[in-house]
Amino acid sequence: MTEYRSRILQLAFGPMIGHLVSTALRLGVLDRIGEGGRSAEELAAEGKTDLQSTTRLLRALTGIGLLTETVPGTFAVTETGAFLRTDHPESMAYVARLVTEPSMVRSWEHLGESIRTGEPSFPKVFGTDYFSFLKDNPELSENFNIAMSQGTRDTAELLPVACDFGRFGTVADIGGGDGTLLAGVLRANPSLRGILYDSAEGLSQAAAKLEEAGLAGRCDLVTGDFFASAPAGADAYLLKSVLHDWSDDRAATILRHVRSVLPAEGRVIVVEAVLPDIADDRLGGMNYLSDLNMLVNLGGRERTRDDFAELFARADLSLVSVVPVGPEVPYFVIEAVAA
Repeated sequence: MTEYRSRILQLAFGPMIGHLVSTALRLGVLDRIGEGGRSAEELAAEGKTDLQSTTRLLRALTGIGLLTETVPGTFAVTETGAFLRTDHPESMAYVARLVTEPSMVRSWEHLGESIRTGEPSFPKVFGTDYFSFLKDNPELSENFNIAMSQGTRDTAELLPVACDFGRFGTVADIGGGDGTLLAGVLRANPSLRGILYDSAEGLSQAAAKLEEAGLAGRCDLVTGDFFASAPAGADAYLLKSVLHDWSDDRAATILRHVRSVLPAEGRVIVVEAVLPDIADDRLGGMNYLSDLNMLVNLGGRERTRDDFAELFARADLSLVSVVPVGPEVPYFVIEAVAA
């Protein structure tokens, strides 16, 4: 088989791999194997699953590089697979679980309709928008918050190096969830104060996170709706992975509320992917897959530099710089000032 045919088959089998990973996570297979090796018999007995089917699942996980079969019928987690254990210090288990959730995957079955109409498929499938669906499903909402924290961890370490927050006295993180990103910024800037602004669901784990980091005394938690307002009192407004969730009209509304409380010398700091002007295959196409995921599930989009400039202009803001967060993360620091 040629290299090209093999690649086509890998792509075509992609949805099956997603279901395989999803099932392994939901059955807790990698967590139960842990550091050592476990037999298929042990795992089937613990999980109350069929032995032959369990063995087939474990061998499929071996085939995609997440496990290794050390001796016949006994399996261990590989270095790659370890990142799907929930106890790994750099775990991506909840990120993987989020993008393989049936509630997210089902919308992709209607990608063609979204391409034809330009509208998200999620509301047609589930009868409500994605974030309302999360609000009505507390377990999914909690998983979402943990996944956002896991996906933000590296950026939280690199952002204070890529962006000088020492210029500011108070930074407000709009839609900042549990505070993972803001905590990284505050740790690196001891004189800085923070405002963490999100819905009640978004902030549900924030107090504990900031208390654990020893930052509770330097950060105010403010519950609100960024489609209705933004909190006053900051000289920098930080938005990570917020604008791409929304259409241009909705994203402009968020930015207008920020603009309304932005002081004369204040800055808006957006942290998101920036698509190149000409499409390429860097990042394995993940930025374009994310773009389509925004389309089918949320009605949002990833944007180019020019797209951000146009979006800022709609909110009476002016783009001043776009710099990469760092080589290890696919994000950029996009700064804007009052126009």
